Amino acid sequence: MVETLTGTRRSAGVTYQTLLDEDSHPVPEIMRVQQPLPPGPTRVAAEQYYSRAFHDLEVEKVWSRVWQMACHEDDIPEVGDYLPYDIAHLSFLLVRTAEDEFKAFHNACLHRGRLLKTHAGKQAREFRCPFHGWAWHTDGALKEVPCHWDFPTVKAGEYDLPEVQVGRWGGFIFINPDPEAEPLQDFLGDLSDQFPNLPYTRRHKTAHVHKILRCNWKVAQEAFSEAYHVIATHPTILETIGDANTQYDVFGNYCRAMSANFTPSPHVARQWPALSEGRLYTRLRHALTGHIYEQHDDGLVHVTDHRGEVSKFKADATWVSGPLTHADPNMLNWVGGKQLPDANVIALPPPADVPPGKNLRQVMAEPLRESFRGALGDLMDQVSDAELLDSIYLTVFPNFHPWGSFNQIVYRFRPHGDNPEECIMECMYMAPTPAGEPRPPAPPVHYLSADDDWVDAPELGMLAKVFNQDVVNMPEIQKGLKTMRKPEVILADYGETKPRHFHMLLDQWLAKA
Repeated sequence: MVETLTGTRRSAGVTYQTLLDEDSHPVPEIMRVQQPLPPGPTRVAAEQYYSRAFHDLEVEKVWSRVWQMACHEDDIPEVGDYLPYDIAHLSFLLVRTAEDEFKAFHNACLHRGRLLKTHAGKQAREFRCPFHGWAWHTDGALKEVPCHWDFPTVKAGEYDLPEVQVGRWGGFIFINPDPEAEPLQDFLGDLSDQFPNLPYTRRHKTAHVHKILRCNWKVAQEAFSEAYHVIATHPTILETIGDANTQYDVFGNYCRAMSANFTPSPHVARQWPALSEGRLYTRLRHALTGHIYEQHDDGLVHVTDHRGEVSKFKADATWVSGPLTHADPNMLNWVGGKQLPDANVIALPPPADVPPGKNLRQVMAEPLRESFRGALGDLMDQVSDAELLDSIYLTVFPNFHPWGSFNQIVYRFRPHGDNPEECIMECMYMAPTPAGEPRPPAPPVHYLSADDDWVDAPELGMLAKVFNQDVVNMPEIQKGLKTMRKPEVILADYGETKPRHFHMLLDQWLAKA
């Protein structure tokens, strides 16, 4: 690592706005906006990530009152389709009640409290409790009570299913259990302005993976909210991402990061020679050390140093032999861990040919621009290189992460039941829908347990391998938070703007009466 204190308020290297100046196409004005959070690090008590009492406070003050993304419209495409949405110990039932109408109810029978539905379903005509048979129409109106004569105080209207507020944005359905909550559009503010060329209403779901992680939901969410972790966690992309030159901005209840791709990290001190016979997943050079990591037939990762000497490691970073007794655990996992299909034969892409008068980002953007032309036509003539190349990722408080521009990623993080030390991480891909065509059906959710590998969801492609680098840290963070001598987390002034903004809003919600 080549950079410590610089004497300035930013890392070395080119700024994001300078890269926008060099774009081959006009850049949307929203990308020119700079709204940093005022400086000053945030300190967070470590117990907020494992305390059951704090978890209960979040349920009471946040999950019971805040707007939260519950599902996508295409998850319940037909009238009568329904889906339970669970958050901690709360459960809600979403249903499409008409072609363009949705409702949500508390998911519990008003007789003895049995959950009405535990799985998604199709074209229901009623919601009937499996315990004693009480039934409601899909609009929530009471339909039938067996032996109704024995319940003289149970009357229609008074015993309709209690509704919760429903709002819609970009094809997603949000709910809010608080009947006094502000309208969703007021809560989101100008969020739609962040997607000028490809709004989410012009996208459809192509993948949805749901995985249990052994950490608090905030531990997971914060790991995907900043580029500061790239230097240690993602050494495989350091040569092509301006991680420490990411721009961060805040906008009311949401915030934004813009990380430039196809520009080197300022942490990389030198460019190493091209690696002969390099492979994208199984034979790579470390961008910082220059050591070569290679998957080998003996089941180990062979690490070749500058003297040509080979050291051997297991994928979990256990040293086996050789002069190097330590190696990068994230590189070892990438090369020696579970692999995607045919990973061992996928070569590293050759260096791009950059003609005079152009730069690398312009060259890399052009084939992407053409790949979208079939679906989006002449719109692509006004799309900038930055929209096609860069990692633009937004966080809407408390847990919704739609990526911007032509990124197709959407994340959601939430507690796994009432266990503050486990969470659910979901990743969806939202692809552009061809102009004039209806959105294709949404794929089923692919469920992964805590012990499943992200690579068991090959529909995520390379991102599955990236996730493995991220989540290997998380159980160790969860343990480490309990043994910190100074039991608080400290967040950087700028590079961890998004976690700071989240905790600022969280503190405000927890302080409400």
